[in-house]
Amino acid sequence: MRTKMTAGEPSIFAIESEITQAFEKPSLRGLGFFVLHICGGCYGVKSPDATMLANSFDGVGRRVAGRGTHKAPFADVDAMDVANAYARAVYVEHDKNETFLGMTEARFKEVVNSNGLVWAPDGDEAFDDSSYVLQFDDGDRVRLVAFKRPAGSVDPASLREVSLSAEEFYGILRQWQERFIAEWESLPKHI
Repeated sequence: MRTKMTAGEPSIFAIESEITQAFEKPSLRGLGFFVLHICGGCYGVKSPDATMLANSFDGVGRRVAGRGTHKAPFADVDAMDVANAYARAVYVEHDKNETFLGMTEARFKEVVNSNGLVWAPDGDEAFDDSSYVLQFDDGDRVRLVAFKRPAGSVDPASLREVSLSAEEFYGILRQWQERFIAEWESLPKHI
């Protein structure tokens, strides 16, 4: 049995998922897909067997629990500059003296990692389409910067950004969590 759901508005920001097969174990939850929609762009693999959904479900929970902690001194820098700095610092061989948005590579990576700026990829197959989504909490606002790197560098056509009120953003996350749990609990489970 398939159950697809969307929380939010895909033309602005939404989470869409589908459970194609539910499992009893919370460490699995179900087989399906989990994608993020940002300003009409879709980030993640949207196929019935893209991933086990526990990791994405838990990731949303960590985002909600970490509300207000996803901060960076470059939160208001141009989206393409942020995307390029992230891609270069993490994935591209570069001169050891190169700086990233005014920081050394080590400091840049420390800010990114210690503040949980990377929502996607989340370490699971859900984002094996070369998608990246970075989150910045800035007071009562949340900014998302999303892009894809299909050939090693940032694809400018894939770049999207949105700024939402923190209430709206975290409300969408909580709404998706509640709907997902309700759907998962209502489905017949495989062992």
